[in-house]
Amino acid sequence: MASFKPSRQTTASNFEWQARFWACRLSKAFHMRFLIPMLTVAAASMAAATPQALEEPHLKVIPRTAEEAARIATVTAPATEFDKPEPFETNPAGAATVSPRGNADAFSLPSGNIPFERELDFKVGNGLFKKLWVSSPSSTLASDGLGPLFNARSCQRCHLKDGRGHPPEGPEDDAVSMFLRISVPTAPEEAMSEIEAFLLSVGDTTPRTRPDPVYGGQLQDFGVAGHPAEYRLGLRYEEVEVALSEGETASLRRPSYSAEDLGYGPLADGAMLSPRVAPPMIGLGLLEAIPAADILALADPEDADGDGISGRAQIVWSFEHARPMLGRFGWKSGAPTIREQSASAFAGDIGISSPIFDAAWGDCTTEQTACRDAPHGNGDARGTEIDAEGLDLVTFYSRNLAVPARRDVGAPEVLRGKAVFHEVGCTSCHQPKFVTERLEDQPEQSFQLIWPMTDLLLHDMGEGLADDRPEGRANGREWRTAPLWGIGLTEQVNGHTQFLHDGRARSLLEAVLWHGGEAQPARDAVVEMPKADRDALIRYLESL
Repeated sequence: MASFKPSRQTTASNFEWQARFWACRLSKAFHMRFLIPMLTVAAASMAAATPQALEEPHLKVIPRTAEEAARIATVTAPATEFDKPEPFETNPAGAATVSPRGNADAFSLPSGNIPFERELDFKVGNGLFKKLWVSSPSSTLASDGLGPLFNARSCQRCHLKDGRGHPPEGPEDDAVSMFLRISVPTAPEEAMSEIEAFLLSVGDTTPRTRPDPVYGGQLQDFGVAGHPAEYRLGLRYEEVEVALSEGETASLRRPSYSAEDLGYGPLADGAMLSPRVAPPMIGLGLLEAIPAADILALADPEDADGDGISGRAQIVWSFEHARPMLGRFGWKSGAPTIREQSASAFAGDIGISSPIFDAAWGDCTTEQTACRDAPHGNGDARGTEIDAEGLDLVTFYSRNLAVPARRDVGAPEVLRGKAVFHEVGCTSCHQPKFVTERLEDQPEQSFQLIWPMTDLLLHDMGEGLADDRPEGRANGREWRTAPLWGIGLTEQVNGHTQFLHDGRARSLLEAVLWHGGEAQPARDAVVEMPKADRDALIRYLESL
């Protein structure tokens, strides 16, 4: 049994991509394809750290005019008055916002401004997102290729109702919407990977990690017939009481995790485990359309302004576009685009190959020979187990899952909670507003005023939330600021109120109280403020 308790000292390390599809990354062919271009980029300048280098080749951007830039600066300025809602605040996704449903389908609607002729693509993508994959060989060629090791049989099984996953609720509950990432320290003499060579060429000497040599980049808790699962998730909690003002108390549950019933021998020495629940899917296309330069403008890695907030951009290597790109998706922003994130999840979570990650065995390592030799779905008319057209449809669906409109936006308690949110400094990371790029072929995401409540940057969240597993530029204490839109509908959609990267918080107040590191002053202010203000803050979050 290998165990992990999130409390140890952390270090920095290399990129998330190492934690997933390392088989192709270590191939000689991949060296020849990617290493030379990367070093060419590195030699030019500190390219990965500049807005000019972080282009978005997957987006057809129409540059902003000077007049548009001035208008954007005005509409995205921080709020200063809290006696009434701001203009357009009710619609957090701009014209893509949808009316809130009073049922569990609130996160499953297409963008409110989607053209009629594109709704069919959304519905077909939804079908692929929900599709249950089966193991090979199968008569249903369009659905075969599952595993051989996997975490779920469909995207929807993790992203329940397109919403938030949860930790297992007891010994009999499967961890189907939660898994463990895994990596091990890299020996100094070990040969560098392509991305590590690039980082070194631009002066980055942070420690490196590798996937576990047997278990790969994440642990799979299911296997097809004849293939044992890699592990069973062990989870225990310790209750910790927190005193609040006016005699109130709150109880936080501190988790400890273990990889039990290991199916392929012990984990490597120094194995680092990181628990992750599936995040909500809404608004992803709008997050992808935020200009990289606008995100980078919020970064302050050295805390030059002295406000205690030092957000850092995650820079990742794009396998699809063969270049460094701004990381946006995942708990530590390990993926640059929705399409690449989708392909990554197909491979790592379901064992499905795609044009981006074409290994038929998913995350199985060279040590897992039975997994690699098992029948698979590559080689038919599709080429890979999900073809380019199918991946595009899933991407389109994921890009267009709509954000519901705000509720009770003008209620006095909600407005007071908004004022508290600003006063204690929550907006230092949970950036309220952006305007998306003007896009040629994505009318749903083009030039929208949005309210995602995130800066998409990495922040030190303190020892309490540390997973002690570096991932890219994120050290073991850093996490991407989570978008807050739709958070108040979690219970309606998913039947629970379990928040943060591992679902440890059982309420929004508990989620706030777990904040540390850069957010410690804001958290302490919430502890000490009058109960009425604390209640108003939670009421505001529930309206998002």
